[in-house]
Amino acid sequence: MTQQQSTPHRPQPPTGWRRLAFRLPIRLYHAGLGPLLGKRFLLLHHTGRKSGRKRQVVLEVVSYDKHTDIWTIASGFGPKSDWYQNLRHRPQATIQFGRRHFAVTAHFLSPEEGADVMADYARRHPQAARRLSSLMGFPRDDSQAAFRKVGEAIPFVRLEGTPQPSSA
Repeated sequence: MTQQQSTPHRPQPPTGWRRLAFRLPIRLYHAGLGPLLGKRFLLLHHTGRKSGRKRQVVLEVVSYDKHTDIWTIASGFGPKSDWYQNLRHRPQATIQFGRRHFAVTAHFLSPEEGADVMADYARRHPQAARRLSSLMGFPRDDSQAAFRKVGEAIPFVRLEGTPQPSSA
């Protein structure tokens, strides 16, 4: 195995029609159909670090604790993703999860914590974990050690929430 094969690479953020396709779930939330995406996605409302403008992105939920309202999400495009950088600048945000809204505070996980998160995710969603690992350039290896290594390379964010009153 060459060094290049074992070193992760970041997929490029989508552009053109692929970017439009990635942003379609936002329209589902705006139309009140966000719950159709189930408990695997949330809509993050955050503030642009440079512009100060309100921004939105739909992200996959890696894990959710319904007793404490804590979500864990991953930046598959790496630490340079706009939403990730925006949360680094201003960790207070709002999410919509299903039909409910929550004020959240972002906490950035260490690589060791990311390894634990990815190992757990791989146990619960093995196919998705394999696809993510492959997308990031890791060799195909379904061992827990390999998934932990992938988790060390992915920036994970924990969102701790407080329910907000419904806005009618």
